[in-house]
Amino acid sequence: MPPHPSMTQASNDKSKGHAIALFSGGLDSALAIMLMLKQNIRVTALTFMTHFGCDLSDRSSCGSDPYPMAEKFGFDVKLMHLGQKFIDIVENPRYGRGKNMNVCTDCRILMLTEARKFMEIVKADFVVTGEVLGQRPMSQVRNKLNLTEKQSGLRGRLLRPLSAKLCRPTQPELSGMVDREQLEAIQGRGRKRQLEMAAEFGLEDYPTPASGCLLTDVGYSNRLRDLLAHTERLSFDDLNLLKVGRHFRLDKNTKIVVGRNQADNEKIMSCRRPHHVYLEALGVGSPVTLLIGDATEENVRKAATITARYCAAKRMPQVEITAREEQRELKLVVEPARDVDLSYIAVN
Repeated sequence: MPPHPSMTQASNDKSKGHAIALFSGGLDSALAIMLMLKQNIRVTALTFMTHFGCDLSDRSSCGSDPYPMAEKFGFDVKLMHLGQKFIDIVENPRYGRGKNMNVCTDCRILMLTEARKFMEIVKADFVVTGEVLGQRPMSQVRNKLNLTEKQSGLRGRLLRPLSAKLCRPTQPELSGMVDREQLEAIQGRGRKRQLEMAAEFGLEDYPTPASGCLLTDVGYSNRLRDLLAHTERLSFDDLNLLKVGRHFRLDKNTKIVVGRNQADNEKIMSCRRPHHVYLEALGVGSPVTLLIGDATEENVRKAATITARYCAAKRMPQVEITAREEQRELKLVVEPARDVDLSYIAVN
């Protein structure tokens, strides 16, 4: 279904104002933008990316490709990677964590702060989000909505169109730039009104509501918690490795990552550095195992037994494992590790 003519981007000289929108690619943020376009407000959407799953490679609302929808309805999209700023709040969140390692409040403040800075640079008028009052217990209850507005420096200039009638009027509403009567009063976790609006606006391809943030994933959170407990400063390689393989903690300074499949093996090798030891069983289907930390004789042998456990020859009494570090190569003949022993050192 083509978009209604009133849903397409207003030209700069005819628009009533300019809004900066936080755009995940999901339905709620899309609807917030549609409500602005309907009122002849020019929209520039910001799609944020992090090292924790909010990228363009998955179908969750956090990581959906924003461009098809932007092209269909004619608004602009800018990609913004939060990089080290986001890592800093993951290491030390001011407002605590959710059920797992998610730092929803700090995350929202950071995104809104970056949106405010961008708004000021391009001389836009206000910021728009798709937040719905009461939808998410960690970040979208009224006191958290007020907190993020204050801490981001957007007091009076942060409009949440889907719940606007349940919130204080903002500057664009008070000035008449935005007609408050055309905004919504949605509350809670139900999706009925959003689905009705999607049909009205011709929104047909959008992901189901689900977090794409790895910080909400139990397994990933366990690995990250272990890493933070044993690492002074997170690196991008550390974070990339958390997404793949099986993780085992050998001692306080040493861990290993064992590939589950060829894609894992390739990712692990891309993160390997010259001082890392990597192991595999040559000549048979084998994971790549990366040893990070103290490459003592005992740790290398442990890593070899674990590699043997997950290779195609795991039922053999002994398996030859090749360990390499820079220019050195070592052959070890080991018994595959037992599952009962691995259960004590697994971190995922």
